[in-house]
Amino acid sequence: MDKDNILEVRDLKVAFDGRTVVENVNFSLRRGTTLGIVGESGSGKSVSTLALMGLLPKNATVSGSAVLEGSELLTLDEEGFRGIRGKRISMIFQEPMTSLNPVQKCGAQVVEMLRQHEEVTAQDARERVIGLFSEVLLPRPEKIFDSYPHEISGGQKQRVMIAMALVNKPDILIADEPTTALDVTVQKTILELLRDLQEKHGTSIIFITHDLGVIAQVADEIMVMYRGKVMEQGPAAEILHNPKEPYTKGLLACRPPLEDKPRRLPTVEEYLEGERYAGATTDSDASPLSPHPSPLLSVKDLSVTYTLKRNFFGKPVQTLKGVDGVTFDIMEGETLGLVGESGCGKSTLGRALLRLIEHSSGSVSYRSKPLDTLSNKEMRALRPKLQIIFQDPYSSLNPRITIGDAIREPLTVHGGGDRSKVLELMEQVGLRAEWYSRYPHELSGGQRQRVCIARALILQPELVICDESVSALDVSVQAQVLNLLNDLKEKYHYTYLFITHDLSVVHYMADRIMVMQKGKVVESGTPDDLFHNPQTDYTRTLIDAIPRI
Repeated sequence: MDKDNILEVRDLKVAFDGRTVVENVNFSLRRGTTLGIVGESGSGKSVSTLALMGLLPKNATVSGSAVLEGSELLTLDEEGFRGIRGKRISMIFQEPMTSLNPVQKCGAQVVEMLRQHEEVTAQDARERVIGLFSEVLLPRPEKIFDSYPHEISGGQKQRVMIAMALVNKPDILIADEPTTALDVTVQKTILELLRDLQEKHGTSIIFITHDLGVIAQVADEIMVMYRGKVMEQGPAAEILHNPKEPYTKGLLACRPPLEDKPRRLPTVEEYLEGERYAGATTDSDASPLSPHPSPLLSVKDLSVTYTLKRNFFGKPVQTLKGVDGVTFDIMEGETLGLVGESGCGKSTLGRALLRLIEHSSGSVSYRSKPLDTLSNKEMRALRPKLQIIFQDPYSSLNPRITIGDAIREPLTVHGGGDRSKVLELMEQVGLRAEWYSRYPHELSGGQRQRVCIARALILQPELVICDESVSALDVSVQAQVLNLLNDLKEKYHYTYLFITHDLSVVHYMADRIMVMQKGKVVESGTPDDLFHNPQTDYTRTLIDAIPRI
């Protein structure tokens, strides 16, 4: 083993019930450096690293070699892995919503990880964890220490997971999509934090992501995976600026550009099939649909207030405005982008529009009809017209229902539709027909998100609220889904409220963009106006934080 390497993996092979999903994976991780692993959802990135920590299910068969400073990992039993996990190798998992215990406070979960490997008093552990919460830029760290996961935003949950992974100062940190749920400013801060930790402690990092812009910021070496195999690997600059494989070229090309706005995004399939993406496919002679001048949805002075603390008699004594006096219209046929930092109220606003949570003041009208005055029965009759694609694909799917039945369920509830319609839509969003009978846990995170998109679109609604609907997708599938959303918009005249923290995506998708900060809309305008002439420092900060290659 090379003394500069802390980890060497040779001929790694993983199979589930005899079906090979990862084969012939070879890589070395040098001390104090970052290896970036990129590839499509389901390509074996996460499975390869979970095998190193003994976290695969019992039906998995692992062969090959993984040597950590002279010690073979793949032959360890459960007790041996317990001594490694969290102390020598730590992992930031992909989905914080399902990785955190819902019945245990956030601080207690991080303290548990700390006290498993170190003998510290409860008070010292609390102070260290609160300090670490501040370091990963969690607001009100003492409050979040005593909060349950459901009481904080998705991005805040991700930062709790990052704190949990860092608390024992591990030798190797495996970061599995660690910034997926984070807005660009916090993402930039987290990437800087990981770099600082690396310099301070000599930590080696394996960074898994579908965002090549992020990989460009952090990786010294890059390994590209496709269908369980390594397609290409080498120094980051060489892979990003002089890729040899068509697959890698496709991954780089299908990122939404900030410089222009093509009619369609190129896809990886075009590169794998040998087709060069040409500007002619932008359909320059076909003008995109213009939004209808009449508003589909009108929002006036909308506020949503949360009670943080009540007195003995149940009277609120401390409140927080998640949405604070927001007014806007969504025009029929337009895509309105909504961006802002994690916890700024984007998702809260989206849910309040559909009365999934009740607002405290203001009004929402759909085609001039006030939604506030509708009974539950009247609202239920209107729901096929108003749909939402939720942020977390795992917790929004019933684990006991197959994905085909999950997509078909809205048709069953609201009447009409058969299996053929479900299979047709599955194909449109990139899901294979034979997956109809699979369960959510049998799919990757990106594949689950496509199920949620299909389920929302099956009723052909008029307004679709996309709440971080492509954040869990790798760039190749993201390009397909963004093209699909635009195609469906053109075909069925959908109207979208597109909530995202990815400014390159919102720049590509939106006709107008609203910027939210601390529950208020601080700026709005066309994508080009906003990106080239931002009026507030906050918007300027968001744009400056976009990771670029």
